[in-house]
Amino acid sequence: MDTTFALTILAAAVATYLTRAGGYVLIRSIKTISPRMEAALNAVPAAVLAALVAPAFVYDGLDVTLTMIVAALIGLRAPSLVMLVLAWIFVVAYRHLVG
Repeated sequence: MDTTFALTILAAAVATYLTRAGGYVLIRSIKTISPRMEAALNAVPAAVLAALVAPAFVYDGLDVTLTMIVAALIGLRAPSLVMLVLAWIFVVAYRHLVG
């Protein structure tokens, strides 16, 4: 393994650890969390999900975009497993029929 590659991985691991540990230490040092900070912390999961899904929705092709729309619509009424299976069936059928 290349030394630069190994050092890069080590630096990324240390940075990740320090970020996580720093956040934990910071939150533990706060006696009370303001309503504004609590609202911001509650918004983090949705922001992370959007950051992961949005690029695929925009750039990964019409099949992925349509499947995400179908999954979102099904997800409004059906449980997650049903949504997952139906969206999978949709994308497989779409790719088979359209190419």
